[in-house]
Amino acid sequence: MKTHTFAGAAMLAALLASSPLHAQDRADTEAEEQDAPAIMRIPPPRNVIARRQIERIRELDDAGPELNAVIVYDQEAYRTMGRSMVKGPLLGRTVLVKDNIETREFPTTAGSLALANNYTGRDAPLIANLRNAGGVVLGKTNLSEWANIRDNASTSGWSAVGGLTRNPYAIDRNSCGSSSGSGAAVAAGFAWGAIGTETNGSITCPASINGIVGFKPSIGLVSRTHVVPISSTQDTAGPMTKTVRDAAMLLGAIAGTDTADPVTLTVPNRKQKYTDGLSEFSLEGVRIGVMRNQIGNREDVKTVFETALADLERAGAVLVDIEFEPDTAMYGDSFTVLMFELREEMGKYLRSLPEMEGQDTPRSLTDLIAFNAAHADKEMRWFGQDLFELAETTTDREVYETARANAVRIAGEETLDMLLAENTVQFLVAPTRGPAWTSDLVNGDNFNGSIGFGSPAAIAGYPHLTVPMGRVEALPVGISFFGAKWADHEVLKLGAAYERARTAELPGPTFERWKAE
Repeated sequence: MKTHTFAGAAMLAALLASSPLHAQDRADTEAEEQDAPAIMRIPPPRNVIARRQIERIRELDDAGPELNAVIVYDQEAYRTMGRSMVKGPLLGRTVLVKDNIETREFPTTAGSLALANNYTGRDAPLIANLRNAGGVVLGKTNLSEWANIRDNASTSGWSAVGGLTRNPYAIDRNSCGSSSGSGAAVAAGFAWGAIGTETNGSITCPASINGIVGFKPSIGLVSRTHVVPISSTQDTAGPMTKTVRDAAMLLGAIAGTDTADPVTLTVPNRKQKYTDGLSEFSLEGVRIGVMRNQIGNREDVKTVFETALADLERAGAVLVDIEFEPDTAMYGDSFTVLMFELREEMGKYLRSLPEMEGQDTPRSLTDLIAFNAAHADKEMRWFGQDLFELAETTTDREVYETARANAVRIAGEETLDMLLAENTVQFLVAPTRGPAWTSDLVNGDNFNGSIGFGSPAAIAGYPHLTVPMGRVEALPVGISFFGAKWADHEVLKLGAAYERARTAELPGPTFERWKAE
């Protein structure tokens, strides 16, 4: 776990909010979003931006409020960026990577001490693609340990390696999981973008709660090779950024085919540039289904959502109210899938690792369970491993295959496809989540399960985009857009159009404890 020195959070927030870092980053983004000819766009040197971002990590993550968003980073990256500043479409932009994705220079721990020395020397294919596009891997972000699949009573954003991630908007509040560090890091300005992973909500929830854009692509757009797994049915990596355009840029950089991940070979009509058409897309006449039953039971969230709907309507969208309750059988079937695939695929991943120096190398889920029991004082002080233990006993393949077929069919054909077709709409919309709850290691998470409609897209492998839509008590809340499978580009265009139409005032990080407005 990292050690820190303390500095006043309010002082740091005021200092950094008025620093050249913010002004320069804004000018950089605004210039690039004008889509002027490349010769007319002269961004500031990327190494200068990277140096400022590293300083910011030191001041706000290693010290100050100690956000614990970043586990490890290259403090000399701005000195060594070299040709990566000018190679490829990302032009040296910095990216932080969730610490369940392998990068050649850092260990990949999934937040667990069992993998503390997991230096594989490998780049996941999505990271190789990122580098080939000119992206700079700045470091690794904290996460909910094992991507929040170890225990039902976990606290999102906590790992034995990285500690508890704090929300930049209110440091006593949760950053959601499992891509908590990626969400908090982008919100805090530690990098241009970050990569998260999602099985069910692990990109979109932390993005919404940290006031940024998060995109869970259709399963197959991005390779999962050399990513610590939960489920081949539902796992994917995706971008987490400040704007939809940046998310589209980052998606284009990391997406690609991979013979080791056959589902990537099934994607029809792969795009090279997901930024194409974002600026021109019009909402005029676009039919969007409003998931009325998934707005939830909070009037303050509903009020913010209604403002977002009014913005969409004002820009020309045709809103269609939908009253729908999904078949809950898909949730139980999906859970069976996760438990079965976790045991099998975790074992395959662990067996692929080189021997770790200075500690035993786990080769199975059984080994991880034994490690946690042997190191319970550090690994299981706050919660146990009941999901690991359940997965170890979930071995009936016939039951699994039936559950998988049911879950994917119900979530896809009988939910998303049916809703789009029967209501003659191109997209669906709902709030993503409510505002951040107070972090509580003793009692675990406090989700409001009445808000949101993300599970069908996660289970069926369809695209899901969340975009900031406003605030509740100075805490960010996001709006979710869903489309058909492989309609990723269209969903991104919709999100960009909503950004342009949005009238709500967005909050800014305080780096302090929450205070009532």
